[in-house]
Amino acid sequence: MSLPTEFHEIAKRVNNWGRWGADDEIGTLNLITDDVVREAAGSVRSGRRVPLALPLRQDGVQTGMIPGRVNPLHVMVQINQEIFGPGTVACSDDAVTMGLQAGTHWDALTHVSHSGRVYNGRPADTITPHTGAAFAGIDKARHIVSRGVLLDIPRALGLDTGRLPGDHAVTPEDLDAAEESAGVRVRAGDIVLVRTGQVQAYLAGDKHGYAFPSPGLSIRTPEWFHARDVAAVANDTMTFEIFPPEIEDLWLPVHALHLVEMGMPQGQNWNLEELSTACGEAGRYDFLLSAMPEPFVGGTGTPVAPVAVL
Repeated sequence: MSLPTEFHEIAKRVNNWGRWGADDEIGTLNLITDDVVREAAGSVRSGRRVPLALPLRQDGVQTGMIPGRVNPLHVMVQINQEIFGPGTVACSDDAVTMGLQAGTHWDALTHVSHSGRVYNGRPADTITPHTGAAFAGIDKARHIVSRGVLLDIPRALGLDTGRLPGDHAVTPEDLDAAEESAGVRVRAGDIVLVRTGQVQAYLAGDKHGYAFPSPGLSIRTPEWFHARDVAAVANDTMTFEIFPPEIEDLWLPVHALHLVEMGMPQGQNWNLEELSTACGEAGRYDFLLSAMPEPFVGGTGTPVAPVAVL
């Protein structure tokens, strides 16, 4: 089934191919300039640090819905072993097998493709079994630090539950309302965190309910982020965009628009609950955000342990 005309029309309007040169591999992260980071540092006032990652654990968020994306399998490979002989200092080591997108993570620009292409018009077959993503792998996104802005949609809509319904597609109008409610204006180079409250289901022990059905971003929102020159976007859901999709049989269109057309990294499974409380207490919704990717060479995603500093 080919992608519908509506998708292609939006794709043309948000496309960034060639904007930073034909060889560019980091897309909208180019918008995080030295000046942007310097201004972002001015967002630190109290020094309060809020972690945004879910714990990496064997009974994590993955349900088996996505083939091969396994929760972390943690094993001890040595325990108190005196590797240099009796009486020497003893060592304990461990190892992990996991999907790079299993927990709180960034999607690399090569995480999805459409019509045989990835970001900047490169062929999708540049991703191979042995080397992964030869072009625009997550290792190319060497540092992701900028001003973060929390757009707290349930708060903006006045929902007592603090959580959007499972069939709610977050619209540009919702993003506008969250900006106004927070008294903040998203600007070029910002990293936007969109809170839906959906992670509450996982935190309460219902990981199947967390995964499906899920609120998320509408296909109408990429143009909103493009117009504001946002550097990256993350939220507190499994699939990022509304799931099941708002247009029947059009699966992951927001992924394709963000990653392939715009070259904008996307994050999922972020825990924004404590941040929502902290921002509400401080009366401000911008902060310094450090969300450094692990430099897996050729990776199409990476675990991340983001920290917001208010």
